[in-house]
Amino acid sequence: MAQEWQLPGDSGQDRTDAPTGAELRAAPRYALLIRTAKIIADGREFLCIIRDVSATGLKIRLFSALPHARELAVEMVTGARYPVDLVWQADDHAGLRFHQDMDVQRLLDESMGPFPKRQVRLQIAVSGVLHSGGEAVPVIFRNLSQQGARVECHKWLLMNELVRIETGVTPPLYAKVRWRSQPSYGLIFERTFKLDELARISAPLQFAEALQDHTRGEDDQAAQRPI
Repeated sequence: MAQEWQLPGDSGQDRTDAPTGAELRAAPRYALLIRTAKIIADGREFLCIIRDVSATGLKIRLFSALPHARELAVEMVTGARYPVDLVWQADDHAGLRFHQDMDVQRLLDESMGPFPKRQVRLQIAVSGVLHSGGEAVPVIFRNLSQQGARVECHKWLLMNELVRIETGVTPPLYAKVRWRSQPSYGLIFERTFKLDELARISAPLQFAEALQDHTRGEDDQAAQRPI
């Protein structure tokens, strides 16, 4: 379940001005309940927390600086995705503007969207080694949340089997198999990640993958130039 709780001292509306981009404050802002979400930046996914929202935009808390991106979107826990523009970024907060005015109540309605309300899943590729039944085999993470992951592994795993996974970028992960569609498996962790812990693990991986894609793109362009 996505986390949401009331901040001490919060009231029904937030009238605090943003450092810049004050035009986002023209519309009344609502929903000081903290909502976990993610920012999609040119296909790379970063965890964030929505602090307040209006028909024209929203303020988010970040766990890492947003990369420069041609396309930005915010995705809610239901999978509903909304294109946005970055208006300002200061320390660990940012202001985003919707491309068109939103119905705030509909946006916050967690019964709306492609999926039922669930923990935010980050689409991310991380390789590792899975230990099962005395064997150590390669495994690739395809998505990751606070409570579990979808992985690909060519070893046949049993339902409810306890496995250990080592990635080199996370602590050793102990998880049980909850579903399988070989070679894909759904795992639930024995110890869940804290939100900020998951964010700080995943963000560098997203930046590294974006840099690799950029480098590959430059190499492809260089290879196409006439000698």
